[in-house]
Amino acid sequence: SSFFRIWHEWEIENNTFTGMWMREGDSCETKSRQTKVHLVCGKSNKLAYVSEPSTCVYSLTFETPLVCHPHSLLVYPTLTEALQKKWDEAEQLLYDELITDQGYKKILKEIFEEAGLQKATEENEVEKQSKKITLEFETVEKCSKEYKQLSEEIQKLRVLLGQHGIAYKENSGE
Repeated sequence: SSFFRIWHEWEIENNTFTGMWMREGDSCETKSRQTKVHLVCGKSNKLAYVSEPSTCVYSLTFETPLVCHPHSLLVYPTLTEALQKKWDEAEQLLYDELITDQGYKKILKEIFEEAGLQKATEENEVEKQSKKITLEFETVEKCSKEYKQLSEEIQKLRVLLGQHGIAYKENSGE
């Protein structure tokens, strides 16, 4: 084990690498130490600032001339051509309003995971394992179709409950 462990994943916001996460470091109380490294422009390579914003979670600011160019921390140019194409397609779908902002962010997360920039969360792993039964609402059309099917299924269940004399509480959100 090491104090800060090894690189885990990038933190990405607005197509830009904003930080590097190191996880699973030495044991600290009930969890493992983790560190976020912020890369900022500087004249030389040096550790500029260290803090512990919460117990066992550290924040380091590292200055380096390697990130001074405005495009040096952009994510898109680091991707393969295939992943750039996937991102372009997602942008177009969002522009054409064929996917929601949430659907767009989900596609980007998948792209980042496929590129090895971010790790899939346990929840995402479970979702991938059970993809056969997972419903996807990435487009308005898919969402509307699934909503209609679910509404029909609810109606059938209500009839079935009524046939067996079972009372149910109707949700006011319907």
